[in-house]
Amino acid sequence: MILLGDDFLRHFEKALDSSSVYEGKIINVFRDEVLLENGACAAREVVRHKGAVAVLAVDKNGEAFFVRQFRYPIGQEILEVPAGKLEGGEIPLECARRELLEECGVAAESWTELGPIYTSPGFCDEVIWLFFAKDLSEKGQHLDEDEFLDIVKMPFAEALEKAKSGCFRDGKTQLAVLRCAEFV
Repeated sequence: MILLGDDFLRHFEKALDSSSVYEGKIINVFRDEVLLENGACAAREVVRHKGAVAVLAVDKNGEAFFVRQFRYPIGQEILEVPAGKLEGGEIPLECARRELLEECGVAAESWTELGPIYTSPGFCDEVIWLFFAKDLSEKGQHLDEDEFLDIVKMPFAEALEKAKSGCFRDGKTQLAVLRCAEFV
């Protein structure tokens, strides 16, 4: 077991310079020069992201909501929990409420925050806040004009087995299911 004590906090890299490489709709990319703790300098390529949320919603029958959608960067469809990026100034819970309604057409009365996760801290500052939602009511799906997905419902027990066996290739989905085991 690794304990995170005072020694953990002594390692650092200090930014000396930062230049924008790309500014996009979802991400911005920077090339930074940093000072290492040994006095040497190094380059870092950094992807900046506004943050996102992911929601595992389970209905009164124990059915969990997922979405199946094509993800261009990996060239295939995958099964994921409903998720989406934060809009300017939006708090994670409000984003989670919005995304669950937009993608699955349901609203939840009960919400549990499962904590934030870093997706790829070696090059990206993206944080995804995970949530568990229950006490659901049907409201109607409101997809964005460039969003195409299918809602998939499955018993939570089946989803948990898929998470344990590695069937979910998406990290946020796998972790959301595993973290929800104590609540379902």
